[in-house]
Amino acid sequence: MLQGTQNLLTVSKLLSRLYKPAIQRRFTKRDRKRFYQSVSLTQNGGCYEINLDRRKLKTPLGNLLQIPTEPLALAVAAEWSSQTDTIKQDRMYLTKLCNSAVDNPMKRTKEDIAESLLKFLDSDTVCCRVDDPPELQELQNRAWGPVIEFVEKRHGVIIGSSANILGPVVPRETKEILGRYLRSYNTWSLLGFQQAVESLKSLVLTLALVDRIMPVITAVALSRLEEEFQIARWGNVEWAHDIELQHLQASVAASVLFVYLNTELESVSQKSSGAPK
Repeated sequence: MLQGTQNLLTVSKLLSRLYKPAIQRRFTKRDRKRFYQSVSLTQNGGCYEINLDRRKLKTPLGNLLQIPTEPLALAVAAEWSSQTDTIKQDRMYLTKLCNSAVDNPMKRTKEDIAESLLKFLDSDTVCCRVDDPPELQELQNRAWGPVIEFVEKRHGVIIGSSANILGPVVPRETKEILGRYLRSYNTWSLLGFQQAVESLKSLVLTLALVDRIMPVITAVALSRLEEEFQIARWGNVEWAHDIELQHLQASVAASVLFVYLNTELESVSQKSSGAPK
């Protein structure tokens, strides 16, 4: 076990006085009625397609939704199968990620996505501390320090932290090493990274999540540390806070699952061939 990992196990206890699980509530967005009876998969040219009765599932831009791995296709099919009388599209996180990967309206390459992820290091949530109030600074140091320490030792890099909104000065070598690591994933997996990083405002937390060092609920709480600290002091609009928190947890969980399910095929291929792709 890497030094610092054990410290991460205490983070949930540290946050318990600030964080409470959200109460499940219904979204009020108008939803589309379910128009199909059955959901099934078919394989076509090495990809998997979702069938709603006899209709092929398509993306918002009208492209045929073709999914590269069977585990991911099964997970997407499960999202559609689990819909009841209405289709809750805002809760179908894996489907939305697949749509983005297939449509790719901005025509972004793997290199483009990796570069955009590295930019988050300059203002990463867990790297930007405050110097007032002292209680919040102490909480940030205790909660975020072990996460940075783990990622630094895991990848052999220096990230550091800063006591102002400008963030730390991250060495170029760090970005080069982490860039190589990110580019070792395929484009679809990097889209999962992207959604998690944008949700948490933190590449560091996302790297720790992908390495399964902490549960999603802890990573989300860490990303909202200052907000939860202020809520504990001044209170909040409970229902709005609960819905926002649930959405964030579900989005991050789906993002990390998307990374895993898109690397399944490559892992099997590498074991079969004996060489990395």
